[in-house]
Amino acid sequence: MATTDIERGLSTAEVEERIAAGKINRNMELKTKSVRELIIENLCTLFNLINVVLAILVIMTGSFKNLTFLFVVFLNTAIGVIQSMRSKKMVDKLTLLTSKKAIAVRDGAEVELDLDQIVLDDIIRLGRGDQIPADAVVVSGEALVNESLLTGESDLIKKQPGSELMSGSFIDSGLLRARVVHVGADNYVAKINNEAKYVKKVNSEIMNALNAIVRFASVIMIPLGLALFASSVSGLWDAAGTPGDSALSWCFSELLAGRVPSSALLSTVGALLGMIPQGLVLLTSSVLAIATVRLARRKVLAQQLYCIETLARVDVLCLDKTGTITSGRMEVEGTYPLPVEGVGLAPDEAPVTVDTTVLDFALANVARATSADANETCQALLNYYADRPVEVSEPLSVIPFSSSKKWSGASFAQGSYVMGAAQFVLSERIFAQVENRVAELADTCRVLVVARVDGFTPDGDMVGEAEPVGFVTIRDEIRTSAAETIGYFNEQGVTLNVISGDDPRTVSSIARVVGVPGADAYVDATTLDTPSKIDAAVDRYHVFGRVTPQQKRELVQALKRRGHTVAMTGDGVNDVLALKEADCSVAMAAGSDAARNVAEIVLVDNDFASMPAVVAEGRRSINNLQRSASLFLTKTLFSMGLAALCIALPPYPFEPIQMTLINFFCIGAPGFVLGLEPNNARVKGSFLTNVLKRALPASVAVILAAALDIFVARVFGFSQLTLSTMCLLTSCAASVSLIWRISQPLTPLRVMLFVFVVVGILVGVIGFPELLSIANLSMGEAIILLVIVVFTCGVFFKLASMMDSLKPRRRHAATGFGRGVRVRLGRGGGKVSSTGSTAERFAKRVAADMAQRREERTTREAEARALEGVEKTQPKKMKGAGAKRSRVTKSAQGIKVSMPSKKKK
Repeated sequence: MATTDIERGLSTAEVEERIAAGKINRNMELKTKSVRELIIENLCTLFNLINVVLAILVIMTGSFKNLTFLFVVFLNTAIGVIQSMRSKKMVDKLTLLTSKKAIAVRDGAEVELDLDQIVLDDIIRLGRGDQIPADAVVVSGEALVNESLLTGESDLIKKQPGSELMSGSFIDSGLLRARVVHVGADNYVAKINNEAKYVKKVNSEIMNALNAIVRFASVIMIPLGLALFASSVSGLWDAAGTPGDSALSWCFSELLAGRVPSSALLSTVGALLGMIPQGLVLLTSSVLAIATVRLARRKVLAQQLYCIETLARVDVLCLDKTGTITSGRMEVEGTYPLPVEGVGLAPDEAPVTVDTTVLDFALANVARATSADANETCQALLNYYADRPVEVSEPLSVIPFSSSKKWSGASFAQGSYVMGAAQFVLSERIFAQVENRVAELADTCRVLVVARVDGFTPDGDMVGEAEPVGFVTIRDEIRTSAAETIGYFNEQGVTLNVISGDDPRTVSSIARVVGVPGADAYVDATTLDTPSKIDAAVDRYHVFGRVTPQQKRELVQALKRRGHTVAMTGDGVNDVLALKEADCSVAMAAGSDAARNVAEIVLVDNDFASMPAVVAEGRRSINNLQRSASLFLTKTLFSMGLAALCIALPPYPFEPIQMTLINFFCIGAPGFVLGLEPNNARVKGSFLTNVLKRALPASVAVILAAALDIFVARVFGFSQLTLSTMCLLTSCAASVSLIWRISQPLTPLRVMLFVFVVVGILVGVIGFPELLSIANLSMGEAIILLVIVVFTCGVFFKLASMMDSLKPRRRHAATGFGRGVRVRLGRGGGKVSSTGSTAERFAKRVAADMAQRREERTTREAEARALEGVEKTQPKKMKGAGAKRSRVTKSAQGIKVSMPSKKKK
């Protein structure tokens, strides 16, 4: 654009023309799900569908007391919705941390616009602390820009006319005007966000196990349910005297006449209800929801329930340097004085106090003299000397830092000093004398030299040859808790990788300081230009520098292909792709909106030290759920086996109300108590395998006991009510035996729980026989029942001992050609299978169609917003560059808000 265009900017007509062409800065940020989407996601599940169908069948019988199982369904759905809404509310609040306004030049005046009202070719004014709203090219002025959220590079980048500005970065110092060259989806940030807009599959063993159980039950229950219903109807048909041509025709005629075969339906529903692990789903949701509440007290936001479990299982943790290990600020690592005997004082110069070195005096006072426009280095020095007793001297003249000179300086009564890069401050002769020392210090830090000069010219140049008085080393400020936290993960056997966009030498030095194993070996990711090189690098290195956002994702993918469970921490836009790809992603609240929105866990106080607490909660949840889940799965397994048995030997012995007694006292109450106990033991083995090893013995014992009950009832001619009572009590006996076994070693709480279960069953059976359909047993029936109970308990303990003696299966992962290959090695040999899925690809297509419709709707809304911006600028314009406004700037703690001062009248 021409110079006159820089001063005038776009005209109203030009803005409207660009809006009509769709060249507007649409908001392309990754957003949280809407309330409607969250409700539908938690409501429309296979688990809920099965229970609704069963409820309809019960309603048809008119036995409304048997609808109590719907309470569990309601609670489970409510917990999921409430937790999702809570996470959405918190993340939406955190989104307010960054600036949402920009100054543009239109019709020769400066106007304040929302970011989505900017159009292509707009001239925008940017100053210290401003966030760049769209990709642009500098047309006037210069500034230092912080691009760490985009690239991971902690050094400030100088921008001058012709330099490109990337959206999402911040102006650290300086003032410039720039022309917008990309808007909306064409912006750098938007391109990264778009790559992250895919549906991420949650890698949770507990969730996968629950889904597998529900899917298996839903497949099995249809044929079993139909066969069991047909068997029960056949029994009713025989009892009715076999009227009609067949049991099926008789059943249809009864239905048409409005007479529902209630007993057949209720027994079928009772069997099917037992196959669904209702309580296990509710227990899992409750335990994980309680874990999220506990973590919230520690300033940790878990956006998904199952991510807590995933983090407890990770064996590789990938750390971003800036914002995770470091705070994002700079700090003084140390000062290194040089002998200054050869430097004498001028007649008009005052000596430096005896207890202060010349180096400390120069550093402290030059930093104070140039603090009006302090960059990160100056701020680090100010913090360093804030509580140190260094003499304060009023400056006689000040030379602020210049990116062209690479140094700053000031004159005092004690002399004139400069501070900056040694190559630019010292002459070639003197630099050669200290070059080795500079190189030695530069191995881990940024090195600045402090030198004494004779003075400064009116143009700000040094007078005389600079004589060095010492060095100061500046490094990224390492979080005080970083070393302790990394030590914790080392002790837990977690492999640590540091992945950063910064210089690999800097990353390596910081990784060594905090104790990352293997930090001495590092790789520059610019050399990893092929997938094979990335695959080789992940096996050899643990420190990666100069990594692009795409390479971060590829590194995570390479680790996952090797069978690792990978967690990723980050705070910038450059981390979004890797965060999305990782099995568990952790973001800092002070980071970018995109990073927070894609992460499963957000550290609200930006403290990496909260991570061990998340792992501890995950371990407690997994270990306790494994113990409690065996109770719930026992009911599911024996219900399936018993239903199959009762097809041949009808009817099914349990009514839904009797299953409620088992569900509460034998499964629900002990499951919840055991599920909330403290437990920090390491997670071992597969969740489903560990649960099955505990549940199978009890299930087999119940099925054998039920078969024996049915046999005895037929031999001795017991009534259906007596048979139902015997099956109920033998099932309770097996469940009580299982509770006793999983409660080892006994604690006072577990003893109280065991007593509560036994007393609760006795009170229910003796005190409420009519409600629970309990028969009044004779002495002979009671003795036979006692023998079967003893047999049931004996079978259970024998099978449980056999299960404990089995060796665990070994699982390994290999890499296929473009798709994952899963290899399982066990006692019976090996098995190779693909991880691909047609259903997954179909789900992705559906998600893509929905995303396209949302994007079209967003486009229409963006055009309307941009036109509002044009209308807003017509009646009033800002009164020039001096107009004051509030400013929101990013800081390591979160945000910093500067409000305009009001003049006193």
